[in-house]
Parts: sequence; C-alpha cells; structure tokens
Amino acid sequence: MKFTINRTAFIKELNNVSRAISSKTTIPILTGLKLVASEVGLTLTGSDADISIETILHANNPDNQLAVESMGAIVLPARFFSDIVKRLPEDNLTLAVTEGFQTEITSGNASFTINGLDANNYPHLPEIDGTDSITLAGNVFKELINQTVIAVSTQESRPILTGVHFTLSGNELMAVATDSHRLSQRRITLPESASTDHDVIIPGKSLVELSRMIGDDNPDVEMRLSENQVLFTIGDRLFYSRLLEGNYPDTSRLIPTESTTTVEFDAHALLSSIERASLLSHESRNNVVKLTLDPAGKTATIFGNSPDVGNVEEELAASGFEGESLEISFNPDYMKDALRSFGQTVIRIAFTSALRPFTLVPTEDQTNFIQLITPVRTF
Repeated sequence: MKFTINRTAFIKELNNVSRAISSKTTIPILTGLKLVASEVGLTLTGSDADISIETILHANNPDNQLAVESMGAIVLPARFFSDIVKRLPEDNLTLAVTEGFQTEITSGNASFTINGLDANNYPHLPEIDGTDSITLAGNVFKELINQTVIAVSTQESRPILTGVHFTLSGNELMAVATDSHRLSQRRITLPESASTDHDVIIPGKSLVELSRMIGDDNPDVEMRLSENQVLFTIGDRLFYSRLLEGNYPDTSRLIPTESTTTVEFDAHALLSSIERASLLSHESRNNVVKLTLDPAGKTATIFGNSPDVGNVEEELAASGFEGESLEISFNPDYMKDALRSFGQTVIRIAFTSALRPFTLVPTEDQTNFIQLITPVRTF
C-alpha cells in the first residue's frame, strides 16, 4: 500500500474520524485508525464500539491531491499517527506500508516509521438494514441536537436518561431529553412522511460529536435507523452510533397544560441577569437564585446571595404579565442552559406554583420547542 496526499485535506478528515477513537477501550485495535487505499480514494475509519465514523477522500477531487500507487489497508496507532501528520514540514505526505505492517510516513526531509496492525482484524462496521430515512438541513439538525442534549443526564445510574428520545411518526420528528430536574422537547415537521414509525434513544455523547461534525457549509444530514444502530450521513462521512436499550419514561405528562402566572422576557437580557445573580449563588452551598413576580405592579426581580460574600438584587425588564404574584427559586445553571438554547428571541415563562415545574417557550412558536425546569425548595 502506498499513496501521496495533500496534508491539509488529510488532517481535516483525520480530525473528524478521530472523534470516534478512544484510548480507553477493551478492544486494543480500536485505539488505531484504519486506512484503506483503493481506486476510488482513501477511506479512514475510527471507532470506539459505541460510535464509528468513516469518511472517504476521493481520488477525483483535485483538492485532495491524492495519488494511490498501490492499494491496500493498514491500522495505525491513532494518537501517534495524528501527531506526526500534523507536524510534518511539507504540504504533501507519502505513506507506504512495507514488510510486517511497518509504515513509513515521509514529507520533505522528515521520515517516520511506525508499527501498524493487520486491517483484517479490525471490526466490521454495523450493517444498517433499515430502509426508512429522513433528511434535514445541517443547521436544523445541529440546532435540534444543541437544544436537547443540554437536558440529558450525566448520571450512569439511569443509563436511559443519558440519551435523547427520538420519535418519528408520519411527518413529525420529536426529540426529548430529561435528567429528571429539567426537560427539553423539540418538534420538527418533515417535508415527507416516513413509511414506518420509530421510537429510539440515541446517546447524548454521540449526538454531541455528531453536532461538531456538521460544518458551517450546512450539508444535509440523512438519518437512517435500524433495530440497535443509527447511521447519519453527512456528505462523504458516515457516522454510526449504537442505540440505548430500554423504555424512555413518558415525558408528556410532565409538561403542565395550565398556569397561574405568566410573564415574557427577552431571552438574552434575562440570561445576562441570571449570569450576574449566579456570580454570588455559586459561592453558596445550595446554588439557588430567587425570582419574584408581581403582575399587579408589573415588576420582576431576581435575587442571588451567598452568606459568605453578599447578595445581589436586580429588577428585570419584563412584559405580558398575567395571573398571580409568585416567588420561586431555581438552579441558575439550568436556567442559563435553557435560555442559551433560545438565542435572540422573546420567551414566555409559565408557572403553576412555587414548587411545580415551570415552562419556557419562544413567543413566536409555543408548540414546537419547550424547556421545563423544576424549582428548588428553599424552606
């Protein structure tokens, strides 16, 4: 096996595939990167058994400057190989596999020889036999991921909550995540209906890595589901992830349908206020800020305090007051995550009582995106 390639193009795809490679794996060969040189081009594969990423650098793409002299395959130690490639002196590099899987990497006057492994021992990628697929614009799918993964659980005691629950029914895709303290739900109407309904749970860690692979050039993302795997296709890149097994809790009953107090805020302005209040709340053991609402006087006030440092009080710009006066406490970090997911928009917050979960929705679309936060009992 021997090929020459443009180093910049190679590093870009190397970085993408490396997202799936972990140094902590029970299968030693998975700490390596698989390279396959063929007539079509150069295929790179990385996997940690949970996530697998495959990408191809096409020989007919002039940007790759790829010339395959002899075809073949090799698995190279990913971390060392990546560090070497990034530090080579010239724009191009040549890789040649010699006897006993020894691999020579040359660029300009620099030459490295590293020990490779037999590519035949590398695990096969999952086979996705599902025929159903949905396609979304990259920016839409990236937004959906970023708006929901904030609420996945980091506690392995309930593994099912470490994923995002996707349901596909007709032309509607819904994604929900909750860690039992907060919830995020996003609904998208698809241009075409799926022929089969699906109900799957995708690990939050997989979705975070997938989001990082969706570039600003906004390529379409195709999602294809099978019994225990999901395949995302982004241009020439394939991203496989295992699915979590089990039944996700029924989250629809957690979202209140009625409220006693509602108020509207500019999301960015409220976020800034919460950030200021949390400067002090983070210094206290319980990390809580308090919001008081007085619809009659049309005032909203935020409080934060630390017994050791001091306290903060700020009157907020708010509108659309309805209902009863209220005093409620919550974790400011949950609130900040929720507010960041809305971006620059006006949001409507609906409360039922000081001890019941409250909801945040964008005023221009109150049905397709909702965040829910459970308050903190302070007495």
